[in-house]
Amino acid sequence: MSPSPPVPDPAAGPQREAAERPDLALPADGAPQADLAPRTDSVPQADLAPPAIERARRLTDVVTRLRRALRSSIRTDYPWESLPMAQVELLQSLAAAPLRVGELAARQRLAPNTVSGLVGKLLEAGFVDRQADPGDRRTARIALTPAGRRQLDDWQRAHERRIAAALDTLSPADREAVMQALPALDNLARALARPAAPE
Repeated sequence: MSPSPPVPDPAAGPQREAAERPDLALPADGAPQADLAPRTDSVPQADLAPPAIERARRLTDVVTRLRRALRSSIRTDYPWESLPMAQVELLQSLAAAPLRVGELAARQRLAPNTVSGLVGKLLEAGFVDRQADPGDRRTARIALTPAGRRQLDDWQRAHERRIAAALDTLSPADREAVMQALPALDNLARALARPAAPE
């Protein structure tokens, strides 16, 4: 009986993502932010993954390709889209209210010195400024400037237009399937945002 052929590794896409995207935020140790699935290259490919891991691999691959396709598809029309995603995420965190650097770091799950570097670039661009913290005069809060809010609004509208155009190319059944999946995907995003349970 001939041996079974090796099972292709669907997680190869996420590993390429970290190498191809220099805009990923880097913590203090220089490693890319762990927003992708855990590395599985140490597991022999001939070993069959449990169903839950296989589902996670498929979803990770699709989400990774969606993010890459969206960013690359609008970069030509919107040159400012070269703004690193890590900086966009900081602007999104500041949209509701000003925050201290430590609070931003906790929300983004990044090292404070990494966030300080990102904030410095946003200060230079005029997208944020420092405000006195009424609760502690020794610290400052980071707030969106009008230019930063315009940048964030432009970013949001550009992505909405691009996704709307792509949705129009799908069949009615596929569009409906995507929309039906949104509540479950929203719950998944909330689950990922919760702190991991201790092992």
